[in-house]
Amino acid sequence: MKEKRNSFSSSLGFVLAAAGSAVGLGNIWRFPYLAAKDGGGLFLLVYIILALTFGFTMIVSEVAIGRKTKQSALTAYGRLHRPSRWLGGLASLIPFLILPYYCVIGGWVLKYAIAFLTGSGTAAAGAGYFTGFITSTTEPVVLDLVFLAATAFIIFRGVNKGIEAISKVLMPVLLLFVIGIAVFSLTIRAHEGRSALQGLKVYLVPNLTGMHLKDVMSVVIDAMGQLFYSISVAMGIMVTYGSYFRDDHNLMKSVNQIEFFDTLVAFLAGVMIIPAVFVFLGEEGMRSSGPGLMFEALPRVFAEMGSIGNAVGCMFFVMVLLAALTSAMSLMEAVVASLIDAFGWTRSRATVFEAAVAAAMGAVICFGYNFLYFEAVLPNGSKAQILDILDYLSNNILMPLLAIGTCILIGWIIKPKTVIDEVTKNGERFGRRGLYVVMIRFIAPVLLFVLLLGSVGVFK
Repeated sequence: MKEKRNSFSSSLGFVLAAAGSAVGLGNIWRFPYLAAKDGGGLFLLVYIILALTFGFTMIVSEVAIGRKTKQSALTAYGRLHRPSRWLGGLASLIPFLILPYYCVIGGWVLKYAIAFLTGSGTAAAGAGYFTGFITSTTEPVVLDLVFLAATAFIIFRGVNKGIEAISKVLMPVLLLFVIGIAVFSLTIRAHEGRSALQGLKVYLVPNLTGMHLKDVMSVVIDAMGQLFYSISVAMGIMVTYGSYFRDDHNLMKSVNQIEFFDTLVAFLAGVMIIPAVFVFLGEEGMRSSGPGLMFEALPRVFAEMGSIGNAVGCMFFVMVLLAALTSAMSLMEAVVASLIDAFGWTRSRATVFEAAVAAAMGAVICFGYNFLYFEAVLPNGSKAQILDILDYLSNNILMPLLAIGTCILIGWIIKPKTVIDEVTKNGERFGRRGLYVVMIRFIAPVLLFVLLLGSVGVFK
């Protein structure tokens, strides 16, 4: 028997859940290291412009698709246009591929949170600590399963008692942590002649020194790619959450709030991390940290802070853990809801199935750093293991393809008026309507195609 579809009890519940999905490892881990790599203020400026245009367009489109069809991603696209059912399959495949490795990384965050909670922050800052952990055979799998179990428990409880209830608690706590650590980061005392305010300047002021058109193009591609991580579009999540959004609530107002909240947290993540890393590691150390910024560079920064470093590190990794959990539950919900809508499964059956598959895939990913280790070279030239291949396939290939397909569907097949009518059906005003039409029909598909070309190494 098919379960009755629940709805978020309030606009606030929807906004906090959707913002919780958007505010995850993408904001707190990926955003700062890309900003550090790509000239600080230049990346920030490009990102904000894209968030207000491209990001806005994709969020509105996906939430409207979900609310109009009252279906999750797997079946929603087919309800709008039957020949476009393949987009629903793609939109469900993406979170299916992401959830296992996202939970593995969630397990890594849990490892560091435990280390700092137990006063072992100094050990976590040691050379080889991270490598030694991820190459071990048992601990990464166990922590992955713990993180996955917590995620599955929330999804098992459903939309209102699970997703909405936990979001109303975790998101305000997360925001307080982010603001608190950002303020602390700006008060760090100068070290070897470097101050936190100098680090903030590096983050905020665009630096075009020595940059060529190719470098600017790379910044744009990085910022576009980051938007997928940050706002949870092109992975079925916003369609699914939109299907739980009540018809009598103001869609446009809620989307604006999600957009603001996500951009604020991404900005504050840079304020939290970049000045602190600049003070203790210098500009070169900041730019060269790359993806290891969170798990290798930051623990060294906390160790350099002296007696207060362990407490700050504890706050930071607990905050990241909360952010990772709110995003992981949205990924699992996108898959679970699709199984419920497409096959009439109960929530418990769909949750157990998806958790079991994610656990098996997560174990394989963990073993990819020890006895299943191999080294592949991706089309963009970077070296990769199992986790990197799944991340590249989902984020660099499938998500741009889904986003292009969504733009073509709305912009040219069912027409923008379909979304505009859904947004304004209660008499609400559609701000940026003209921008939306131009973006969905012309600019967004071109930007996405450029992103796809960049992802396969065309601009190397």
